[in-house]
Amino acid sequence: MALGVCLLFDTRSARALRDLWSRLEAAGIATLATHTHGRHHPHLSYVVLLDWDVDAVHAAVAALPDHGPFEITFDALAAFRRGRVSLVPAPAADLLTRQQAVVRAVSGTGARVHRHYALDRWLPHSSVATRSATRELPAVASLVYEILPLTVRVTSAALIDSATGRTWTLPVLP
Repeated sequence: MALGVCLLFDTRSARALRDLWSRLEAAGIATLATHTHGRHHPHLSYVVLLDWDVDAVHAAVAALPDHGPFEITFDALAAFRRGRVSLVPAPAADLLTRQQAVVRAVSGTGARVHRHYALDRWLPHSSVATRSATRELPAVASLVYEILPLTVRVTSAALIDSATGRTWTLPVLP
C-alpha cells in the first residue's frame, strides 16, 4: 500500500497514454489499465509514501506555491526491476525543483518516503507496463516508440492511494 503525490495530465495526453495501454494489453502485455484495482490514471509521481497521515500530507502539499500547468516531453523508455516499463521525460531542471519541494513538504509531516523518490534518487517516469518479462521488452519498445516523443500537458495534481485508487485532488499544482 502506498500513497503517491501525482501529476495528472490533460484529456488529450491521458487519452494518448490510455491508447498506448490498450495497444499493449491487446499484445498481451499487462498495463496500469488492468493492474490491481483497475482505477489507475496516467500520471507521473513526484513522490511515493510508504507510511503517512493523509490529512497532514494533503495540507503540506496544498501549502506549496501553485506553479500552474506545464508540459513535459517523454522521449525515452526505461525498464525497471520487476518488469515495470515506463516512459521517461527529457530532463527539466524545473521538474526536479518542483519534486524536491514536494518531497521536503511531505517529509516534514513524518511520512516515510519510498527510497526511489528520495531527494537526489528520483527518476521521473510514467508507468506503461507493469510486469513485463524480458521476452516482452521488444514488443513493448516497438509500441512505445510509435508514439515517442510524446509531449503531455500537466494540468493538476492529486494524492492517490495505490491500493484502492482513492484520489484526493490538490488545490495547487506544485
